[in-house]
Formats: sequence, C-alpha cells, structure tokens
Amino acid sequence: MSNTLDSQYWDNRYKDQTTGWDIGSISTPLKEYVDQLADKSISILIPGCGNAYEAAYLLEHGFKNLTLIDISPVLVKSIEEKFAANLGKELSVVCGDFFELDKQFDLVLEQTFFCALDPALRKKYVSKMHEIIKSGGKLVGVMFNRSFEGGPPFGGEANEYRELFEPYFKVKVMEPCYNSISPRKGAEVFVVMVK
Repeated sequence: MSNTLDSQYWDNRYKDQTTGWDIGSISTPLKEYVDQLADKSISILIPGCGNAYEAAYLLEHGFKNLTLIDISPVLVKSIEEKFAANLGKELSVVCGDFFELDKQFDLVLEQTFFCALDPALRKKYVSKMHEIIKSGGKLVGVMFNRSFEGGPPFGGEANEYRELFEPYFKVKVMEPCYNSISPRKGAEVFVVMVK
C-alpha cells in the first residue's frame, strides 16, 4: 500500500500541521457550485475530507445528508468533536479507506483527495467512484492541472483525466478554473462528471 494511503502518514501530517494543501475554507469553485444546488436532501460524500471546510459550509447552508471519510484517526477524532452537534443527524463521519466504502451517493465533492493518491491508484479511484455514485449522480470538484516534484500532491492534466474518466462517466465540464484561489490560479481544472 502506498504511503499516501497509510493512516500513520496522514496522522503525522495533521499532528505536525504539515498540511500545506489546507486553505482554511471551502474553495471558491466548490462554494459556487454548492450555492446553486436547490435540493438540500441529496446524499453527499466528501472523500479524504481533511478539516472538512466543505462540510461546515454545506451544514451552514442547510444540507441534511453528508458523509465524510478520512483515513487519519487523529483527524477523524477532531472532526467528530468539531461537528458533535450534527453527528448521527445531518452528518456521518467514517474513519477508513475510501476504497472500502460500501454506500452510494448522489454527489461526491472532490477537493485534494484525487491528488493525494499515488497516480498508480487513479484507475481504481475512477472505478470506485463509478461504483459509489448513483445512476445520474455526479462527481464534482477541482483537480490540479500541473505537475509537481514528488508528491503528494500528485499532479496531472485535463487530457489525462478525460481519458481516465470517459469510460465510466459523461464528462459534462472539464475546464480551467476561472475562480481558483490566488496561489492556484492557472493550475486547476473544474470537473463535473455524470454517471
């Protein structure tokens, strides 16, 4: 198993606060997408949820059926404390491996999970997304459109993603983000993919 999926690796990143990907809030592209969703009862998964800023935003805006999953027990404990009032109601939190999830969702929000996985796992990621997204459901989010030395994060580019996803999803949107945060301007693509 790659160290990018090892719970100890991610526990240490959170304990040491070496979380350079953490922007401290929901990213603008996801915020603007969420803002136009009318149905607050849809089932939403946030894989590799990190500090779950997206979940906080969704809860503040009345969404009622959220699931978070992360492999880091340290992080999950912190999230459960942060969202104690919502646990077992609008929100469930899973400490575990995304690839072992056994539930389906209307919407999966992708924010720095795909890029945290070793690229050797990308086909498995796409296949698993296809399995856990309901028919007509969507995978929506932001992916890096650039390369990195080493990783995580692991980079990539839109044409590569299109080839990966097209056998499983209708790629509705895959275009450069016009509303990325400053440090990521020109380095992200926004994706909307329908099963």
